[in-house]
Amino acid sequence: MRTMFKARIRTGAAAVLSTVLLAACATAPVGTGRSAMVEGDLNALAEDYVRLILEIGEREEGYVDAYYGPPEWAAAAEANPRSVDQLTQAAATLTRDLEAVDPVGADPALIQRRKYLLAHVSAAALRLRMIAGDKPAFADEAFGLFGIRPEIRPLESYQPVLAEMDALLLGEGSLAERAATFRARYVIPPERVEAVMQAAIAECKRRTEAHIGLPAGESFDLGFVTDKPWSGYNYYLGNSKSRIEINVELPIGIDRAVDLGCHEGYPGHHVYNALLERTFVTERGWMEMSVYPLFSPMSFVAEGSANYGIDLAFPPAELDRFETEVLYPLAGLDPAGRDDYARFIALSRRLASAEYAVADAYLAGRIDRATAERQLRETMLMAPERAEQRVDFIDTYRSYVINYGLGRDTVQAWVERQGPDHWETTERLLGSQILPVDLLD
Repeated sequence: MRTMFKARIRTGAAAVLSTVLLAACATAPVGTGRSAMVEGDLNALAEDYVRLILEIGEREEGYVDAYYGPPEWAAAAEANPRSVDQLTQAAATLTRDLEAVDPVGADPALIQRRKYLLAHVSAAALRLRMIAGDKPAFADEAFGLFGIRPEIRPLESYQPVLAEMDALLLGEGSLAERAATFRARYVIPPERVEAVMQAAIAECKRRTEAHIGLPAGESFDLGFVTDKPWSGYNYYLGNSKSRIEINVELPIGIDRAVDLGCHEGYPGHHVYNALLERTFVTERGWMEMSVYPLFSPMSFVAEGSANYGIDLAFPPAELDRFETEVLYPLAGLDPAGRDDYARFIALSRRLASAEYAVADAYLAGRIDRATAERQLRETMLMAPERAEQRVDFIDTYRSYVINYGLGRDTVQAWVERQGPDHWETTERLLGSQILPVDLLD
């Protein structure tokens, strides 16, 4: 999960780097001929874009997920943010200015850059309308913010998967109760969570750096928190540094160790942000990539690639071996029944998109909170406390929920269409301005 906190102004080395990059961007040659003209125009508009996003962040806490550009831009946004109406007009002006940049004959990377900026300004414009009180329909909101329209299937369509789950989890009680009992056998004891998570993240990193060239000096801090609507997030700090936090308020299943290690760390959010920073901000001076608006197409790629990265780093047989030989002993758990648990997790994944139907109905007011929690328990087999937390998540993030399952499936399909070297393709995706719509091609 991405963070939901107001970005801090970076200081020290990050601020110095940003200042140097800004000067270099203004003085270094940007190419020749048509490409030089287009890049010069886009460089100027990129600054307008960053300032727009920072000022929206002053109007909605958490909108700016990360920022590591010039600190004076953030300071200016904080000191004198424009009103929502003024920002809406600024977004419209920026869209017209970007559309006026004629990319014909320019380098393909610049054509994609203009397309990327246009998509993100469009998402920002919708978010401004939402801040002003507009509440689009779930699928319309998802498409406007993240660039993909989800399929919302009726909850009844998940009955075949629930029937498979029923056959797997024999015993007394409702299916949801049996699922809770089964899941409890694989919960990491609280006093062992840190050791298990450290081992999982270390292995995620080892596997990732065998395939992806990570920036020199990259690192993360690991922390444990409670009272959050998410299970984990990565707070990217700039200069290839992250703060990874794990929510320990609710029980953590042994399967979540690798999931969180890959998703939040390697090759997930930490690597994605570090590669974007190196590729665009450090090497090219493309300042639009120094800011991360949470409700934007970036998040679909970020969450989708982070979830796909779990399967990429740990094919089933290797995951089974690592968990059985390393994580289960660290957690003090008996790996007996591991095959059934793996089957349980696979079936749970097939139920994940049921959340879209629940969120759609709940956010539109067609069902109340109690009904939403009940539907999550009955269709996705969530424990009561997990269902309550998940509705808190839906309240906070709304259509953001599509970015996980749909994002993973879309990224996976695109990567596998590119050829057999899935690691190379993933690295290219993580260091690119590829948009969600591009993943459908």
